[in-house]
Amino acid sequence: MSEGDSIVELNVGGVYYTTTVKTLCNESNSLLSQMFELNTKPKDSKDRIFIDRDGLLFRYILDFLRNKQLVLPENFSEKKRLKCEAEYFKLSNLIKILNESDIVNGHAVNSLSLKPERLISSAPVAGRKKLENGCIIVGYRGTFSNGREGLNDVKFRKISRILVCGRVQLCRDVFGDTLNESRDPDHGVSDRYTSRFFLKHTFLEQAFDTLVECNFQLVSAAATGANGSYDKDNKALIDNEENKWLHYNEFVFVRA
Repeated sequence: MSEGDSIVELNVGGVYYTTTVKTLCNESNSLLSQMFELNTKPKDSKDRIFIDRDGLLFRYILDFLRNKQLVLPENFSEKKRLKCEAEYFKLSNLIKILNESDIVNGHAVNSLSLKPERLISSAPVAGRKKLENGCIIVGYRGTFSNGREGLNDVKFRKISRILVCGRVQLCRDVFGDTLNESRDPDHGVSDRYTSRFFLKHTFLEQAFDTLVECNFQLVSAAATGANGSYDKDNKALIDNEENKWLHYNEFVFVRA
């Protein structure tokens, strides 16, 4: 395997991505390309290359490097922030595209002569496949606790994993590189459902933002919880530090 085909793992502001050196170096004068040429790659504790930038917006940077096209969701409202990221990474072609176009409610509106293949929005156009409707359920199991001062000392929730359930291809289209399929690998069945995918991060609000960007709406939610400070005989356990509560929550999102 050549160096360009080497697989690398990235930690971009706490969001994890997997790609190749060749993809990251697609623009020769970019900061990412220089990072590998000069071998200046800071690592996190898991030996992933660490980049202290906006992890969510980096998905569009990576997509652009892969496809040489800018693909944005409808109602995209962070063009200025995306341009800031493009300038930081010294992606001259992406900067040029963002400078030459305006994005209004997710639609690319050309202010200068712009070749159609250089900028694509996800707005439906003739000849393009319409966004698929469907349902995705996001669930998580976590804990929260009351400290010694009771409700006056509530601890923040701790999420162990964010689960994703739904049609496999729909889940992939929505969550992209942030989706972990290791617990339910593809066995050649193209049209199937899963309840075993989970996200590579534990930021619940980020998962919600991703679904909203893809025009999903929250239609239902359910939760359950149990006090972990009692044993099976309903006897209080001695816990001088805190009383922990275990809980599981599910959120149903629909695009129709």
